[in-house]
Amino acid sequence: MKFRRSERLIDMTNYLLDHPRQLVPLTFFSERYSSAKSSISEDLAIIKETFEQRGIGILTTVPGAAGGVKFYVKVSDEQAKPFVDELCELIAKPDRLLPGGYLYLTDILGNPSIVQKAGRIIASSYAETKIDVVMTVATKGIPLAYAVASQLNAPVVIVRRDSKVTEGPTVSINYVSGSAKRIQTMVLSRRSIPQGAKVLIVDDFMKAGGTVIGMISLLEEFNAQLAGIAVLVEAEKIQERLVGDEYISLIQLTEVDVKEKLIGVKEGNYFNKP
Repeated sequence: MKFRRSERLIDMTNYLLDHPRQLVPLTFFSERYSSAKSSISEDLAIIKETFEQRGIGILTTVPGAAGGVKFYVKVSDEQAKPFVDELCELIAKPDRLLPGGYLYLTDILGNPSIVQKAGRIIASSYAETKIDVVMTVATKGIPLAYAVASQLNAPVVIVRRDSKVTEGPTVSINYVSGSAKRIQTMVLSRRSIPQGAKVLIVDDFMKAGGTVIGMISLLEEFNAQLAGIAVLVEAEKIQERLVGDEYISLIQLTEVDVKEKLIGVKEGNYFNKP
Protein backbone atom coordinates (compact mmCIF):
# COMPACT_ATOMS: atom_id res chain seq x y z
CA MET A 1 0.00 0.00 0.00
CA LYS A 2 1.38 3.38 -1.04
CA PHE A 3 1.01 6.23 1.44
CA ARG A 4 0.58 9.88 0.52
CA ARG A 5 3.09 12.29 2.06
CA SER A 6 0.43 13.83 4.30
CA GLU A 7 -0.42 10.37 5.65
CA ARG A 8 3.25 9.56 6.20
CA LEU A 9 3.86 12.81 8.05
CA ILE A 10 0.94 12.23 10.40
CA ASP A 11 1.82 8.63 11.12
CA MET A 12 5.57 9.31 11.51
CA THR A 13 4.90 12.18 13.90
CA ASN A 14 2.60 10.03 15.99
CA TYR A 15 5.13 7.18 16.05
CA LEU A 16 8.01 9.41 17.10
CA LEU A 17 5.95 11.02 19.89
CA ASP A 18 5.02 7.55 21.17
CA HIS A 19 8.65 6.34 21.10
CA PRO A 20 10.81 9.09 22.64
CA ARG A 21 14.57 8.51 22.92
CA GLN A 22 14.26 5.36 20.84
CA LEU A 23 16.48 4.96 17.78
CA VAL A 24 14.28 4.43 14.73
CA PRO A 25 16.12 3.26 11.59
CA LEU A 26 15.20 4.89 8.29
CA THR A 27 14.60 1.41 6.91
CA PHE A 28 11.78 0.98 9.44
CA PHE A 29 9.88 3.94 8.02
CA SER A 30 10.86 3.05 4.47
CA GLU A 31 9.38 -0.44 4.79
CA ARG A 32 6.40 0.81 6.81
CA TYR A 33 5.30 3.17 4.03
CA SER A 34 6.84 1.39 1.01
CA SER A 35 8.75 4.58 0.26
CA ALA A 36 12.32 5.40 -0.74
CA LYS A 37 14.73 6.44 2.00
CA SER A 38 15.23 9.76 0.22
CA SER A 39 11.50 10.49 0.61
CA ILE A 40 11.61 9.46 4.27
CA SER A 41 14.57 11.79 4.86
CA GLU A 42 12.63 14.68 3.34
CA ASP A 43 9.63 13.89 5.54
CA LEU A 44 11.81 13.78 8.64
CA ALA A 45 13.31 17.16 7.76
CA ILE A 46 9.79 18.63 7.71
CA ILE A 47 8.92 17.00 11.05
CA LYS A 48 12.20 18.16 12.60
CA GLU A 49 11.58 21.77 11.60
CA THR A 50 7.98 21.67 12.84
CA PHE A 51 8.96 20.11 16.17
CA GLU A 52 11.54 22.83 16.78
CA GLN A 53 9.31 25.70 15.66
CA ARG A 54 6.40 24.52 17.81
CA GLY A 55 8.55 23.66 20.82
CA ILE A 56 7.53 20.00 20.75
CA GLY A 57 11.05 18.61 20.87
CA ILE A 58 14.14 17.89 18.86
CA LEU A 59 14.82 15.23 16.25
CA THR A 60 18.41 14.08 15.99
CA THR A 61 20.01 11.98 13.25
CA VAL A 62 22.36 9.13 14.09
CA PRO A 63 24.60 8.44 11.06
CA GLY A 64 25.89 5.07 9.90
CA ALA A 65 24.46 1.74 8.84
CA ALA A 66 22.95 1.19 12.28
CA GLY A 67 21.76 4.79 12.55
CA GLY A 68 18.39 6.45 12.29
CA VAL A 69 16.52 9.19 14.14
CA LYS A 70 15.70 9.87 17.78
CA PHE A 71 13.04 12.16 19.22
CA TYR A 72 13.68 14.03 22.46
CA VAL A 73 10.98 16.05 24.23
CA LYS A 74 12.00 19.67 24.70
CA VAL A 75 9.90 22.37 26.34
CA SER A 76 11.15 25.96 26.26
CA ASP A 77 10.87 28.25 29.29
CA GLU A 78 8.48 30.43 27.29
CA GLN A 79 6.15 27.46 26.90
CA ALA A 80 6.57 26.16 30.44
CA LYS A 81 6.00 29.44 32.25
CA PRO A 82 2.27 29.93 31.44
CA PHE A 83 1.54 26.42 32.67
CA VAL A 84 3.53 26.93 35.87
CA ASP A 85 1.80 30.30 36.45
CA GLU A 86 -1.61 28.67 36.09
CA LEU A 87 -0.54 25.90 38.45
CA CYS A 88 0.55 28.49 41.01
CA GLU A 89 -2.89 30.11 40.86
CA LEU A 90 -4.55 26.73 41.26
CA ILE A 91 -2.44 25.75 44.28
CA ALA A 92 -2.87 29.17 45.92
CA LYS A 93 -6.64 28.76 46.34
CA PRO A 94 -7.45 29.02 50.09
CA ASP A 95 -9.83 26.05 50.06
CA ARG A 96 -6.80 23.78 49.61
CA LEU A 97 -5.80 24.29 53.22
CA LEU A 98 -6.32 21.27 55.44
CA PRO A 99 -6.06 21.04 59.25
CA GLY A 100 -2.44 21.11 60.38
CA GLY A 101 -1.34 23.34 57.49
CA TYR A 102 -1.39 20.57 54.88
CA LEU A 103 -2.42 21.19 51.27
CA TYR A 104 -4.94 19.24 49.26
CA LEU A 105 -3.21 18.32 45.98
CA THR A 106 -4.99 15.09 45.10
CA ASP A 107 -7.16 16.72 42.44
CA ILE A 108 -4.09 18.16 40.71
CA LEU A 109 -2.18 14.88 40.82
CA GLY A 110 -5.28 13.10 39.55
CA ASN A 111 -5.77 15.42 36.58
CA PRO A 112 -4.24 13.73 33.50
CA SER A 113 -3.83 16.98 31.58
CA ILE A 114 -1.94 18.72 34.39
CA VAL A 115 0.21 15.72 35.20
CA GLN A 116 1.13 15.08 31.55
CA LYS A 117 2.16 18.71 31.04
CA ALA A 118 4.21 18.72 34.24
CA GLY A 119 5.78 15.43 33.19
CA ARG A 120 6.82 16.84 29.80
CA ILE A 121 8.42 19.88 31.42
CA ILE A 122 10.38 17.81 33.93
CA ALA A 123 11.39 15.26 31.30
CA SER A 124 12.63 18.10 29.10
CA SER A 125 15.35 18.83 31.65
CA TYR A 126 16.62 15.26 31.45
CA ALA A 127 15.79 14.48 27.82
CA GLU A 128 19.41 14.07 26.79
CA THR A 129 20.59 12.59 30.10
CA LYS A 130 20.96 8.83 30.35
CA ILE A 131 18.04 7.68 32.49
CA ASP A 132 17.52 3.95 33.01
CA VAL A 133 14.84 4.13 35.70
CA VAL A 134 12.43 6.68 37.19
CA MET A 135 11.92 6.15 40.91
CA THR A 136 9.19 7.47 43.19
CA VAL A 137 7.66 6.63 46.55
CA ALA A 138 4.08 5.47 47.01
CA THR A 139 1.60 6.87 46.52
CA LYS A 140 0.93 10.45 45.42
CA GLY A 141 4.03 10.78 43.28
CA ILE A 142 3.17 7.80 41.10
CA PRO A 143 1.13 9.64 38.40
CA LEU A 144 3.84 12.27 37.95
CA ALA A 145 6.58 9.63 37.82
CA TYR A 146 4.76 7.77 35.03
CA ALA A 147 4.20 11.01 33.11
CA VAL A 148 7.92 11.78 33.26
CA ALA A 149 8.93 8.21 32.44
CA SER A 150 6.67 8.08 29.39
CA GLN A 151 8.65 10.97 27.88
CA LEU A 152 12.00 9.41 28.76
CA ASN A 153 11.18 5.89 27.57
CA ALA A 154 12.14 4.53 30.99
CA PRO A 155 10.45 2.14 33.46
CA VAL A 156 9.06 3.28 36.81
CA VAL A 157 9.93 1.70 40.14
CA ILE A 158 7.87 2.42 43.23
CA VAL A 159 9.34 2.48 46.72
CA ARG A 160 6.85 1.34 49.37
CA ARG A 161 6.56 1.57 53.13
CA ASP A 162 6.10 -2.17 53.55
CA SER A 163 6.88 -5.27 51.52
CA LYS A 164 4.38 -7.14 49.37
CA VAL A 165 4.58 -10.85 48.67
CA THR A 166 3.99 -10.24 44.96
CA GLU A 167 7.30 -8.36 44.66
CA GLY A 168 9.50 -11.21 45.85
CA PRO A 169 12.71 -10.58 47.85
CA THR A 170 13.11 -6.94 48.88
CA VAL A 171 15.71 -4.48 50.13
CA SER A 172 14.66 -2.53 53.21
CA ILE A 173 16.27 0.52 54.80
CA ASN A 174 15.44 2.85 57.68
CA TYR A 175 15.67 6.60 57.24
CA VAL A 176 14.87 9.74 59.22
CA SER A 177 11.94 11.79 58.00
CA GLY A 178 13.18 15.32 57.38
CA SER A 179 10.08 17.08 58.69
CA ALA A 180 8.74 14.75 61.38
CA LYS A 181 12.18 13.49 62.51
CA ARG A 182 10.77 9.99 62.79
CA ILE A 183 12.44 6.74 61.84
CA GLN A 184 10.61 5.29 58.84
CA THR A 185 11.10 2.34 56.52
CA MET A 186 11.47 2.04 52.77
CA VAL A 187 11.17 -1.20 50.81
CA LEU A 188 12.01 -2.00 47.20
CA SER A 189 11.99 -5.26 45.27
CA ARG A 190 15.47 -6.62 44.47
CA ARG A 191 14.36 -7.03 40.85
CA SER A 192 13.39 -3.39 40.46
CA ILE A 193 16.71 -1.76 39.59
CA PRO A 194 19.59 -3.25 37.57
CA GLN A 195 23.07 -2.90 39.02
CA GLY A 196 24.66 0.37 37.97
CA ALA A 197 21.43 1.89 36.64
CA LYS A 198 21.12 5.67 36.38
CA VAL A 199 18.02 6.71 38.31
CA LEU A 200 15.89 9.85 38.22
CA ILE A 201 13.95 10.43 41.46
CA VAL A 202 10.55 12.10 41.01
CA ASP A 203 8.18 13.14 43.79
CA ASP A 204 5.10 15.28 44.17
CA PHE A 205 6.15 17.29 47.26
CA MET A 206 9.37 17.93 49.14
CA LYS A 207 9.82 19.56 52.52
CA ALA A 208 13.21 19.00 54.11
CA GLY A 209 13.99 16.18 51.71
CA GLY A 210 14.14 13.24 54.13
CA THR A 211 12.18 10.97 51.81
CA VAL A 212 14.43 11.81 48.88
CA ILE A 213 17.54 11.14 51.00
CA GLY A 214 16.00 7.80 51.92
CA MET A 215 15.58 6.91 48.25
CA ILE A 216 19.16 7.94 47.53
CA SER A 217 20.35 5.64 50.32
CA LEU A 218 18.25 2.87 48.82
CA LEU A 219 20.00 3.35 45.48
CA GLU A 220 23.32 2.60 47.15
CA GLU A 221 22.04 -0.87 48.01
CA PHE A 222 21.64 -1.52 44.28
CA ASN A 223 24.94 0.12 43.28
CA ALA A 224 22.78 2.46 41.23
CA GLN A 225 23.65 6.06 40.39
CA LEU A 226 21.54 9.14 41.02
CA ALA A 227 20.88 10.92 37.72
CA GLY A 228 18.67 13.69 39.08
CA ILE A 229 15.90 14.76 41.46
CA ALA A 230 12.69 16.47 40.36
CA VAL A 231 9.65 17.52 42.41
CA LEU A 232 6.39 19.19 41.51
CA VAL A 233 6.21 21.34 44.67
CA GLU A 234 8.85 22.19 47.25
CA ALA A 235 8.50 24.03 50.56
CA GLU A 236 10.78 27.04 50.32
CA LYS A 237 11.22 28.11 53.95
CA ILE A 238 12.99 25.11 55.40
CA GLN A 239 15.74 25.67 57.95
CA GLU A 240 17.50 22.38 57.37
CA ARG A 241 17.31 21.18 53.77
CA LEU A 242 18.72 17.68 53.65
CA VAL A 243 18.95 17.70 49.86
CA GLY A 244 21.57 19.93 48.21
CA ASP A 245 20.95 22.20 45.25
CA GLU A 246 20.99 19.42 42.66
CA TYR A 247 17.25 19.16 42.10
CA ILE A 248 14.54 20.92 40.14
CA SER A 249 11.09 22.04 41.28
CA LEU A 250 8.23 23.52 39.27
CA ILE A 251 6.51 25.24 42.20
CA GLN A 252 7.80 26.72 45.46
CA LEU A 253 5.50 26.95 48.47
CA THR A 254 6.56 30.20 50.18
CA GLU A 255 3.96 30.57 52.92
CA VAL A 256 1.09 28.72 54.59
CA ASP A 257 -1.05 30.64 57.09
CA VAL A 258 -4.01 28.59 58.29
CA LYS A 259 -5.44 31.41 60.37
CA GLU A 260 -5.42 33.90 57.49
CA LYS A 261 -6.23 31.18 54.96
CA LEU A 262 -3.23 32.21 52.93
CA ILE A 263 -1.12 30.07 50.59
CA GLY A 264 1.91 31.74 49.06
CA VAL A 265 3.38 30.16 45.93
CA LYS A 266 5.80 31.10 43.16
CA GLU A 267 7.58 29.39 40.29
CA GLY A 268 10.21 26.87 41.30
CA ASN A 269 13.91 26.76 40.56
CA TYR A 270 13.27 25.05 37.21
CA PHE A 271 13.67 28.40 35.47
CA ASN A 272 16.90 29.23 37.30
CA LYS A 273 18.79 26.10 36.37
CA PRO A 274 21.58 26.45 33.80
